[in-house]
Amino acid sequence: MRTSRTSLAALAQISAAPLALTACGSGDSTDNAAGAAPAGGSAKLPTTDVVSSVKKNGKAAGLLPPDVRERGTLRIATSVGGTPPGSAYLEDGRTVVGQDIDFADAVARALGLRLKRETASFEAILPSLDSGKYDLGTGNFGVTEERRKTIDFVTYINDGQGFAVRDDSKLKKVTDFRQLCGLNVATGAGTTFEVTLEDNKHVCEDAGKKPYSVKTYTEQGAIWGALQQGRADVVMSTINGLRYAVKQQRGLKFLGEFHRLDVGFAFKKGTKLAPAFQAAVNQLIKDGTYDRILKKWGTRGSAITESRISPPEITD
Repeated sequence: MRTSRTSLAALAQISAAPLALTACGSGDSTDNAAGAAPAGGSAKLPTTDVVSSVKKNGKAAGLLPPDVRERGTLRIATSVGGTPPGSAYLEDGRTVVGQDIDFADAVARALGLRLKRETASFEAILPSLDSGKYDLGTGNFGVTEERRKTIDFVTYINDGQGFAVRDDSKLKKVTDFRQLCGLNVATGAGTTFEVTLEDNKHVCEDAGKKPYSVKTYTEQGAIWGALQQGRADVVMSTINGLRYAVKQQRGLKFLGEFHRLDVGFAFKKGTKLAPAFQAAVNQLIKDGTYDRILKKWGTRGSAITESRISPPEITD
């Protein structure tokens, strides 16, 4: 989720970017994820089965490379441990659930494939695709121009970047990076958020102000701990994830969206799997499975009308 803009205000509706756009944001106030607990409570993750009814689609499966059809399996890397609706473990510590999980499982069923899923750190997945360790990866990967140089994507949702703070923060809505000057900003390591923040640090120096400090963490829990305990003043993350997180924790508030991005399954550049995955996603949209997944996770506002293969990064 990379952008080099120095002013959020100049982006107009980029605030509605990541996970929830003003017009097509992710999850409005009446479309909450099932089982959401009140702020400060422990959330019970939704486990409704919205995938097992998906049938194999012969037309989509016919687009698979012959060797994959014969093998019948794909190796998928999943980033786990983030804020729902991203992938997370149930209380048993073994079962992985999340929006990415449902989308990947539904597509696999539509293609008549079995997934061999492994969990991996967010920052390790994309390099592992190029090495051939995995056939595809999921982790709310935003489609950026930089990533398109080495990765192919098949989109399945529209997401982006936003901000959250403690209730006692003087920040009301971030419209310019200069509002962050002198603050500690927490975000995930290896994410487009980190890139965006680093790319725009200069705006503070250009304005004669103290630069903000970027604090990166590999675990989502550490990010929220830093904010709650005052080691960070603001968090930059996915819009859907921020909206979910502030509902589960007292004393936090969501400041809005920054920059919207398409999100997709990630593949090694030049993959022959993309056309089949695109056809499968479009079939899920057509038969209603897609909407059922979004409804389950409270992200209908992030819906797309059709899947695309490595589209240009959204710039407005």
